[in-house]
Amino acid sequence: MSPDEIIQRRVALELHEGTLVNLGIGLPTGVSKYIAPSLGILFQSENGIVGMDSRPPEGMEDEELTDAGGGYISAVPGAATVDSTMSFGLIRGGHLDATVLGGLQVDEKGHLANWVVPGKMVPGMGGAMDLVSGARRVLVAMQHTARGNPKIVPECTLPLTATRRVTLIITDLAVIEPTDAGLVLLERAPGVEVAEIVAATSARLIIAEVVPEMAFGG
Repeated sequence: MSPDEIIQRRVALELHEGTLVNLGIGLPTGVSKYIAPSLGILFQSENGIVGMDSRPPEGMEDEELTDAGGGYISAVPGAATVDSTMSFGLIRGGHLDATVLGGLQVDEKGHLANWVVPGKMVPGMGGAMDLVSGARRVLVAMQHTARGNPKIVPECTLPLTATRRVTLIITDLAVIEPTDAGLVLLERAPGVEVAEIVAATSARLIIAEVVPEMAFGG
């Protein structure tokens, strides 16, 4: 499996039947590929769709069906389009069961930084601040390092998205849970040793004597 597929498949296991879930742009959007339609999970995008589906086949794109990043999507039967007020009402009102967001950094307190890209012009944080504050569970899906540099750090050096602690960090190397005591290493990716995870993480990790491998099911 590629690093992205490892992350997306493991995130998919955190999403439960009959829930409303926001998928952030980029890597998180691909999580939908690994969700069985029978689970009845509805994906929301903050630009105003409830019932988002994966990217359509080439040539079947509809310019009026895009995610929050402008990427083409499709829609499941019964999907709804809503205005910005309704969409952010769902987010800010606590109606989202989970959000899956990319990350640039996560620190030992579980704080996420994901909207300022060094050296690049960005339009702003978009819905990220609202999503981290409003969703019941916040799942960070990201590569463990960027150009060899750790993304899980003692303290974020980039501006925080919100001061709320995220629920879970899922990378191509590990599953890590932020807690009151610190970052707990829950699982390691297939074939990855604990020492590799420690070497790729500048934050302190709480590590049990035995750390199981990720299990992806059938």
